Amino acid sequence: GLELNPIVPQAAITDQLCDSWDEKYIKILTQIAFAHQIHIDYLQATLLIGDARNLILQVHESGFQADAIFLDPFSPPQCPQLWTVEFIQKVSECLHQNGLLATYSCAAAVRTALLAAGLVVSSTPPIGRRTPGTIAGHPKHGEESTISSLPPLSQAEAEHLRTRAAIPYRDPSLSDTAAMILKRRQEEIQVSTLESSSQWRKRWRR
Repeated sequence: GLELNPIVPQAAITDQLCDSWDEKYIKILTQIAFAHQIHIDYLQATLLIGDARNLILQVHESGFQADAIFLDPFSPPQCPQLWTVEFIQKVSECLHQNGLLATYSCAAAVRTALLAAGLVVSSTPPIGRRTPGTIAGHPKHGEESTISSLPPLSQAEAEHLRTRAAIPYRDPSLSDTAAMILKRRQEEIQVSTLESSSQWRKRWRR
C-alpha cells in the first residue's frame, strides 16, 4: 500500500540499516528522516510524507522540475495507485524537459502509462534481477536529448505493448482504492480484443 508513516524512514536510522555507509551520508539521512528537510551548502532536500497522489499535485503546483525521478513504488498489483495513467501524467509534468525518469518495472501497463504521458521509453540493463528496468524522458525536437540517444524498445518489447498486459491502471480522481483500480483494469481486460500476453510469449519463444 501507500507509505504514510513518518516512523519508517526514522526506523531505518535507529535500526542502524545505514551504518556501513560513510558518516557524512548518515548525518544527512538522519537529518532528513527526523526533520524532513536539510539545507546545506551542497544539498537542499525535503522529505514529503503522505499519499503521493495528493503530494504530486502540490509539487506540480509549486512549479518544481526534476532532473531525475526514480519511480519506486511496490509492484503494480500491490500498489496500483502509483502506477496509473493519471498519476504518471502528473509525475511526467514535474520532469524537466531534459530530465530522465527511471523505474525498476518493465510491466507493459507501466510503459503504456509512460507513453500516454507523452514520454519516450527505453529499457535499462537488468540489475539484480532477470528483467530490465525502464527509463523515460520527454521527446526533444530539433536537437539531441539524453533519451533519444538510448536504444528503442526491442521488437518483442514493442509488441508486448499491443497485448492485454499493456492495458494500464486508471484512477481518474486520483483517490480510488487499490481494489477499485484493480477491478477497473480487470474489467477492461475482460472485454479487450487485444492479444493475450501468453500468446505473445509463445510467439517469441519459438
